[in-house]
Amino acid sequence: MAGLTLKNIYKKYPGGVVAVSDVNLEIRDKEFIILVGPSGCGKSTTLRMIAGLEEISEGELYIGDRLVNDIAPKDRDIAMVFQNYALYPHMTVFDNMAFGLKLRKVPKDEIERKVNEAAKILDLSHLLERKPKAMSGGQRQRVALGRAIVRSPKVFLLDEPLSNLDAKLRAQMRTEISKLHKKLGTTFIYVTHDQTEAMTMGDRIVVMKDGFVQQIDTPQNLYEKPCNKFVAGFLGSPQMNFIDAVLKEEYGQYIVEFGSADTKNFVGKKFQIIIPEAKVTDELANYVGKDVTLGVRPESVHDEEMYLSNATTGIIDCTVDITEMMGAETYLYLTCENIPLTARVSPRSTARPQDDIKVALDPNKIHLFDKETERTIIN
Repeated sequence: MAGLTLKNIYKKYPGGVVAVSDVNLEIRDKEFIILVGPSGCGKSTTLRMIAGLEEISEGELYIGDRLVNDIAPKDRDIAMVFQNYALYPHMTVFDNMAFGLKLRKVPKDEIERKVNEAAKILDLSHLLERKPKAMSGGQRQRVALGRAIVRSPKVFLLDEPLSNLDAKLRAQMRTEISKLHKKLGTTFIYVTHDQTEAMTMGDRIVVMKDGFVQQIDTPQNLYEKPCNKFVAGFLGSPQMNFIDAVLKEEYGQYIVEFGSADTKNFVGKKFQIIIPEAKVTDELANYVGKDVTLGVRPESVHDEEMYLSNATTGIIDCTVDITEMMGAETYLYLTCENIPLTARVSPRSTARPQDDIKVALDPNKIHLFDKETERTIIN
């Protein structure tokens, strides 16, 4: 088994296009690591450089202790699972899974043993004589995984393997792949643009944007302690609410103020949240009187009477635009002084469209971002 090290990796195309910039990443042996980000962020290019399908323009790539920059894909001891399965339509499941081993001149009885073992792990034993066209998307995906497993590679590379499946099957296959990782005890590097996949499957997540790594951390830390506004907005569904605000200091307390009050014409309102002592850092002093961005996740916007009656700060007036019943929870889409907000509340909520309601923003769960650089000030 093997870990991987990416040192100052760049991918540059002719014409000055830089697809991946200065990626530094240490992947531990047996780790399940996920590269996530919007389309065009460089995650698949990074994966293809690890596979050897794209040339590395600058930097060094190690698999274990071996520098593999100039080593052919077939000699890197990796296996790749593609988005479109890439199965041979004229071959049976058995032959598809055995194909790579036959090319390597592996003895016939060993091929049979390995294919049957992989088929058992993936519940494909009863489908070995079928051809891909007579199978569902989920079954084809399992065959593609089986073809990788039989080679017993040091590293599995998976490029958006579930994006062609329907929602129910995707959820099922997420579990299958996580179980498979534990069973095989191999390093998995998985690319996706789906943050639910990233949050539920990875030991650590690498968030990318415009070819740059934004943050590398556990799912929990990325969610609770994003390093900038992009990471905060990318992870979490529904997305974090962002509000233009000003930081003030009054009576020794830091206050975030937002809204659209026009004191001359007595229209609009201003709202305030006192920043709890536990969140105060020395850095806040530099932002007093300056514009900042306030971030609040939908689950930290409360409409319950009990919460409102106990709240001492952060209570705001809103109008309900739309309600979405999701079964176990309800999403409220609100407007507060022309600011759109989303709240994730109990299904027992009585709020209905066009209602004027009060909600409380949990001061212990707020985030503040620098307006210019979008860097996190407090989490």
